[in-house]
Amino acid sequence: MILQRHILPTLKSSAPLHYLPSQSRVLTRVRLLATKSEAQEGTTPLRKTPLYDFHVHHGAKMVPFAGYHMPLAYGDVGQVASHQHVRQSAGLFDVGHMVQSNFRGATATQFLEWLTPSSLSTLAPYASTLSVLLNERGGIIDDTVITKHASDAFYVVTNAGRRTEDLAWFEARLMEWNASERAKDGPVEHEVLDGWGLLALQGPAAADHLQALTSYDLRALTFGRSAFVPLEGVNVHVARGGYTGEDGFEISIPPAYATFLASALLRSPVQLAGLGARDSLRLEAGMCLYGNDLDESTTPVEAGLSWVIGKDRRVVGGFIGSENVLDQLKNGPPRRRVGLIVEDAPARRMFPFSFLFHFFSSLNIFVINSYSPFVEGAKILSPETSDEIGVVTSGIPLAPSVGKNIAMGYVKSGFHKKGTRLAVEVRKKARATIVTSMPFIPTHYWRG
Repeated sequence: MILQRHILPTLKSSAPLHYLPSQSRVLTRVRLLATKSEAQEGTTPLRKTPLYDFHVHHGAKMVPFAGYHMPLAYGDVGQVASHQHVRQSAGLFDVGHMVQSNFRGATATQFLEWLTPSSLSTLAPYASTLSVLLNERGGIIDDTVITKHASDAFYVVTNAGRRTEDLAWFEARLMEWNASERAKDGPVEHEVLDGWGLLALQGPAAADHLQALTSYDLRALTFGRSAFVPLEGVNVHVARGGYTGEDGFEISIPPAYATFLASALLRSPVQLAGLGARDSLRLEAGMCLYGNDLDESTTPVEAGLSWVIGKDRRVVGGFIGSENVLDQLKNGPPRRRVGLIVEDAPARRMFPFSFLFHFFSSLNIFVINSYSPFVEGAKILSPETSDEIGVVTSGIPLAPSVGKNIAMGYVKSGFHKKGTRLAVEVRKKARATIVTSMPFIPTHYWRG
């Protein structure tokens, strides 16, 4: 699921940081995180996952991110090397900043089907689905993974960067629901699993590695399924899936066992991986990042997520925001999310990444990724008229597993078809761009 965007203004083309050279073949678009966190400003202190000390012990470069202290990278392992290790072997990510919740009650299915467009009533026990929380206009409040344990019990994971908005939304809708006739068969209760660990073990070697630590036959756990699994003597919730496009698992762990199990999982060939690698991996896999590729003004139809809308929901509706969403399904949305391949940039003189790291640190600014011309907000143009017809929302120069400049963004309907030639405005110059399908790489989900 989902890496969060720390809220900072998008860089403008006139910003001097745009003219810094990039490291050869190093990762994704420039993203800035101010070291002046909310804690330093005297507001909400930064949170720590239960693995904070574990990360420090293993040489993590910690950064403020989505209200948490989070690992960017570890030791001298570069982000490209970390990215490639996940693609070729296995990486372990701490995603304990994500908000884990339980929803219970006789009408829990109906309640969550009101908040989302997914068909949860037909979802099998211990099956999961990606879904979206929608506002009254059909805009995406957040994307979420919902796991059904039973008709009256659901495990829901939402994004850390939307914690305040999501929890307020849940609380308000629960009060409304439980006070209505719809809850006549029983109220719905919401429990936030604060302090719980959440680890993502990702990569082609993940299954064999995890299998060595459990008696549970992981071959029975296909993509999108979950189970309570004994892991080194601890019963944990394991879901098969992730945010990289590779086979993998997300493991929910009680607070007291987080460090113990992280240590157990961190054996050869597994390497720790941080936010930088996670971001480039998800973009190659064509996955959305809330705050970049999704927001409250974007519908699931525009975002290319129509598949999360259940077939029965398309007929009867009944979910918040259904009027606009169903209209777009019928008549088409005004814009659509697309994948883009952008022509190579002119060669630049290269500086070592350590130079950039120390330079930005001296400015109280932390650069997670190398310079990219495809910074969020870059205009997408019609090559015939030079009219603006869209905007870039995420991008990577020379994506590590693709070897090309890739991006995603939104374009006006009609310009979204695969093979359509467009342009991206980079420093007031138009760069040839072609619409391509996503994901940018083959995915390797275990389906049995």
